[in-house]
Amino acid sequence: MTQTRTTRLERGRASLGPALELVHTGRAPTRAVLTSELGVTRATAGAVAAELEALGLITVDSRPTASAGSQGRPSHRLFVDERGPVVLAAQIHADGFRVALVGLGGRIVATTTGSGTISADPAHVLAEAVGAGAGLLRETGRRCLGAGLAVPSAVAEPDGEALNPLHLAWPAGAPVRDIFQRALADAAIPGVTEAIGFSGNDVNLMALAEHRHGAGRGARDLLCVASGHRGVGGALVLDGRLHSGSSGLALEVGHLTVHPEGTPCHCGSRGCLDVEADPLAFLNAAGRPPGPEGSLLHQAADLLRTAYDDPAVRAAADLLIDRLGLGLAGLVNILNPDRIILGGLHRTLLETDPERLRAVVADRSLWGRSGGVPILPCGLDHNSLVGAAELAWQPVLDDPLVVQEDRRA
Repeated sequence: MTQTRTTRLERGRASLGPALELVHTGRAPTRAVLTSELGVTRATAGAVAAELEALGLITVDSRPTASAGSQGRPSHRLFVDERGPVVLAAQIHADGFRVALVGLGGRIVATTTGSGTISADPAHVLAEAVGAGAGLLRETGRRCLGAGLAVPSAVAEPDGEALNPLHLAWPAGAPVRDIFQRALADAAIPGVTEAIGFSGNDVNLMALAEHRHGAGRGARDLLCVASGHRGVGGALVLDGRLHSGSSGLALEVGHLTVHPEGTPCHCGSRGCLDVEADPLAFLNAAGRPPGPEGSLLHQAADLLRTAYDDPAVRAAADLLIDRLGLGLAGLVNILNPDRIILGGLHRTLLETDPERLRAVVADRSLWGRSGGVPILPCGLDHNSLVGAAELAWQPVLDDPLVVQEDRRA
């Protein structure tokens, strides 16, 4: 009997991580679904849920209600604990930074921004961002388990170097992961040590967040393309996992040529998506030089939303849609994704004229002609921040008992 009880306990502990990930991503809204997804007995699933609740990570509804038309005993509902711990997430972009505290389930608990010219010294910027995050933690009184950073650059693995932070004026190869970890250590945030600090490319992290919590949920092969404050980035989820290549540098879609005689690009080529389909390209094409107030992304998106009837604005939108569609069609031909999601200015272009973009992709794509690939706007606000938080949450998803160890420390 003792051996059976021990075996059941070990099996339940082995299920803690998979169970937490199922609740975290919304794939196990009830204990019955959790039981089925884990392939364990109802008693084991109940014990797993109870332990995750005791760790302060989820809550179990003790007064379940049956949905309309359902049969049998109603199942307990499972939620992430809204009062539970958080991680600190920071995103750096060409016009400043945003910092957030993010709970399980991709919930943004609190956020703040810093705007203005980004220093050419990454240590200065990251120290400022971490300081803002520490302020949020003091204000909210939340327990912090880790930190993640999103940057607009390819991030080489395993060293965490930002190889091409072109729009930040940072030196190529800046060791952003080490700098971020030092900033966290200097801030002395309880629960976040110099050994806990993760970083990644902002569009890769957008894809990770959207696949787990947003418009990409349920896709097997997901292509993400986005134009943020400057430039164009891409990311790919293959068979449910983020594909970053052999050293973290996969899918630099910003340097696909879509206009061979076009604008010179920072990479040395001409007519890349990076300079033909970003907010600055749109403002220039519309004959609206960027102003001093607000980010380029916000200026471009506001112009699309408020002045689309202006012939010059509409012509500029059509031009960007055609260039973006050409790039997407090439990616579809190579990658054959089952879904495409667009972020930043590209999301606004899609929402402004969805049929034109889909028609361009279908017309120039072999797979588009054979049935079409769904092209959707991203579903999350601040998805790169949520993705940065996913990096920080991953050790907890792998082994929820680290929460208990952190409390002892």
